[in-house]
Amino acid sequence: MEESEEWGPHGAGAPYDLITMGRIGVDLYPQQTGVPLPQVTSFGKFLGGSATNVAVAAARLGRRTAVITRTGDDPFGIYLHEALRGFGVDDRWVTPVAGLPTPVTFCEVFPPDDFPLYFYRLPKAPDLEIDAHQLDLDAIRAARVFWMTGTGLSEEPSRTATLAALAHRATSGTTVFDLDWRPMFWRDAGSARPFYAEALRHATVAVGNIDEVEIATGERDPQAAARALLDAGVALAVVKQGPKGVLAVSATGESAEVSPLPVTVLNGLGAGDAFGGSLCHGLLAGWELERVMRYANAAGAIVASRLECSSAMPTPAEVEDALAAGAVR
Repeated sequence: MEESEEWGPHGAGAPYDLITMGRIGVDLYPQQTGVPLPQVTSFGKFLGGSATNVAVAAARLGRRTAVITRTGDDPFGIYLHEALRGFGVDDRWVTPVAGLPTPVTFCEVFPPDDFPLYFYRLPKAPDLEIDAHQLDLDAIRAARVFWMTGTGLSEEPSRTATLAALAHRATSGTTVFDLDWRPMFWRDAGSARPFYAEALRHATVAVGNIDEVEIATGERDPQAAARALLDAGVALAVVKQGPKGVLAVSATGESAEVSPLPVTVLNGLGAGDAFGGSLCHGLLAGWELERVMRYANAAGAIVASRLECSSAMPTPAEVEDALAAGAVR
């Protein structure tokens, strides 16, 4: 594959195309759509967690990926290891935490645009127990792309570990900050902003929807938010606008605004993670910005047409078919 120098050096011979760091858990999705949880009678069990799903998405596209996270020391934790290996994601940095249960997330499915999430992460999620002293900083620095999330900044020791990983990477490779605003994990927006600002100083790419970029920049207008993210230090700002598509603006002045691919939505929850894994894939391939955005948009649309998240991540052939058709069939 052709290599891109635009987003910084990727580290010749780096063992991983992508290392992600953040949430993992078990997604329990209802097998009935348009039905509230009290009336649901059966669920499907899937690997979940945004950072984990991004690693799965990139692995489906042929990238060598790993995830840094933690689970409970319980059967669900074992299941997550098995699922990661099945998807071809390296699980060497997925470790158990005694005394904390593996998180479980339920959702309700009301297509096309209502998918409430219910997080069971108490008394504390193991993925917030990632410790800086346990990080393989050399591997993190060597990865061609490193992906971290806003949730990882919400509590200690994960916050210090995430910032340590960012600082150790310095200017090596591509560092993506998934703004990933989940208000239930924070006291309020004001408590998040200083840590978002610190992470942005180390990141080369920032990705978020309108609500997330507002947390990071105070701006809801996509163009203004993109400019503010660039001013905060990143080389590429990606603003997801839902039905209006996606806007991407680089520090060099390149920009792309891409409309969404037509799709009949079944469950929109995994679309952003498919977009993220495909974004990494396109940047690694050195594609032009508009091609990266179109490819990532198509991957997201494919997953939105399916019930599950991780196991719904598309293959290259599926993405190319959707792009050729101009819609998800």
